[in-house]
Amino acid sequence: MIRELKFLLSLWKTNLAAAMEYRATFITQSLGMILNDGVYFLVWVIFFDRFKDVRGWELADMFIVFGIAASAFGLVGMLFGNAFNLSEIITGGRLDYYLSLPRPTLLHALASRVVPSGFGDFLYGFISYAASGQFTWDGLARFVLAVLLAAAVFTAFLIIVQSLTFWMGTGGTFTMLAINAMLTFALYPITLFNQAARVVLFLVVPAAFMGAVPAGFVKAFSWSTLGLMTLAAAGFLAAAILLFHLGLRRYESGSAIQTEV
Repeated sequence: MIRELKFLLSLWKTNLAAAMEYRATFITQSLGMILNDGVYFLVWVIFFDRFKDVRGWELADMFIVFGIAASAFGLVGMLFGNAFNLSEIITGGRLDYYLSLPRPTLLHALASRVVPSGFGDFLYGFISYAASGQFTWDGLARFVLAVLLAAAVFTAFLIIVQSLTFWMGTGGTFTMLAINAMLTFALYPITLFNQAARVVLFLVVPAAFMGAVPAGFVKAFSWSTLGLMTLAAAGFLAAAILLFHLGLRRYESGSAIQTEV
């Protein structure tokens, strides 16, 4: 475990150095993403200016929801950038490189790329939480924990969806649809959905664990909510790892032993 952690830290350090090689581009992309997130959130500002309350949800609550989703999305991009294009790696035969090395294949593949704009998303999440008007230091600690658990669920979901590529043969379009569904539903008040839809948002497209559930935890500490989020993160990660390795048995080499940075 310690050995793999050191390996991860080395990968992240290398990725950061590569991203910072062109600092102007890195800063521009990060600031651009912060601006993009802010503009996107204006929709909710305008909406709640007209409708002050939506089944118990207010604008301050949406600041927290959006902040968690943005930071979780950005954190995945920063640490596991290849989680967004795992299906392309599989279909392109590029898993050969990772299989040829004595490291965990999935972990190595995911952590071998950084998405520079992810830093902007990650920072914006904290800005959004600070702007919610509900900032407290203990709330900030809960916010950080909520982001970590939400990021774990999101990473697992990306792995599960893209591991289906082993059976489907292609998955680019399906992956984009799944990511958009996850992000879209994570940013809506959970009270808008009926019971059947909530089952889907908890068990199929686990957007509730990237938005409403962690937001409630940030607002007020609850052992049951923390336990639910932890169980969800562990369960989805276990399912993701299992599905990937089952799919790996079907993997066809692309004869593409190449250098991955």
